[in-house]
Amino acid sequence: MKFIRNLFALACLLNSLSALAAFDECRDLFPDQKIPTTHQVGRDLCFDSFAIYYSPLDKKPIFTVEKLNKEQLSAAHPRRSNQFYEEARLPFSERALLSDYRGSGFDRGHNAPAGDMSDERSMAQSFSLANMMPQARQNNQGIWAKNVEEPTRAYIKRVLGDIYVFTGSTGNSGSIGKGHVTVPSHLYKLVYDPNRKTAWAYWVENTNEANMSPPISYQELVQRTGIDFHLPINGKADDASLKNTEPLPVKAPKKLLGGWYPVFFDDYETNKVNGLITQAKAGRIASIQIQYDRNSDLAKKVASQIEMQGGIAANLIQSSPPDSTNVSYERNRVTAIVHSK
Repeated sequence: MKFIRNLFALACLLNSLSALAAFDECRDLFPDQKIPTTHQVGRDLCFDSFAIYYSPLDKKPIFTVEKLNKEQLSAAHPRRSNQFYEEARLPFSERALLSDYRGSGFDRGHNAPAGDMSDERSMAQSFSLANMMPQARQNNQGIWAKNVEEPTRAYIKRVLGDIYVFTGSTGNSGSIGKGHVTVPSHLYKLVYDPNRKTAWAYWVENTNEANMSPPISYQELVQRTGIDFHLPINGKADDASLKNTEPLPVKAPKKLLGGWYPVFFDDYETNKVNGLITQAKAGRIASIQIQYDRNSDLAKKVASQIEMQGGIAANLIQSSPPDSTNVSYERNRVTAIVHSK
């Protein structure tokens, strides 16, 4: 039955999705603006500092990409927000939900790490559930953080220029939640240095008992994942694979790159509400979703003020996320998910 359900869901998705992601708003995050190709069907999502190719079937990233450098990682970093939120850009049926992770025993594992984010907006955006994968808890807090993420940052801080980092997961070890979020069997992080034309990948089993093994080659990662990242390694590029992937002109960055961004409320903050009302009156907001856990009074007050003064509907959604050993959700906090035009 599970196979039939997945087959039907995939057939439905094929009618509305493409395996050729465009990433029109953030193509400059990719090496030479060349987008990886894969048979996996998904949706492309742009954020300020990273991009995601997202699987509506698995409800987790197929891959994420970041463009990082020494200056970014050496600068003072914002406080970790720890405020996970559901990705309002995605149709409800395609989203991972906060409730999917509750009691699952798995961490909400970042693909684009919060530790890479250099400003408060990027930090907040990195907690979108579209950026999460069900990750074994000790794996996430141990081997992955200490033996994959930290060495990657250490390398970037040692070299000059931009380094491109792709993160993703593959395989199927079951699912969690009513939304059937796929639990991957393996995780990977691909590091590409365009100045040296070199790349390598960390490959880790998604278990609490996983052991660290030496990095694998770029070619081996392509074979294991079926994703062609179109990287010219050692100065040589596969002309056939790069055919028809000429870079598009870089567009001027938008003020609200990616379209969606969260605004957090711990109390009723007039300046934040007025800011949203001003944006709505100016026609810069397409829609607003108000997410809350326990503080329904605050959520309703924020929503009503936006609707009355901004002239735009604010949809209320209640979600109760799970706590983990190192993350405690501020349950009285209200999050406005804003879709900008």
